[in-house]
Amino acid sequence: MNKLKGVSDPEQKRKIIGNEFVYVFDDEASKLKGVDFLAQGTLYTDVIESGTKTAQTIKSHHNVGGLPEDMEFELIEPINTLFKDEVRKLGIELGIPEHLVWRQPFPGPGLGIRVLGELLKIN
Repeated sequence: MNKLKGVSDPEQKRKIIGNEFVYVFDDEASKLKGVDFLAQGTLYTDVIESGTKTAQTIKSHHNVGGLPEDMEFELIEPINTLFKDEVRKLGIELGIPEHLVWRQPFPGPGLGIRVLGELLKIN
């Protein structure tokens, strides 16, 4: 929460929360043996919205780009070329229970980006 003090811009909050997620994952993974990768559910829409060198950013995503270079694990994104409807079709084909396939996604950065303005304990 300290790193979010005084931050009200949702884009800034996304980046701060995303960076913290990676550092916490890296720290926790280092305590375990055999953690060599981080698998993420990045969708193609995440990639598109996060922009490129030649395309404007709509909004950044915690799971697209920006990983620190000193991370000691490999990033795996097996569905980053699929749209959400395609991922759901794949889930059905793989036999994943429908209540999981059709659940409402929870934002990666948590509710911090959905709070307007500065994130305070009261909100």
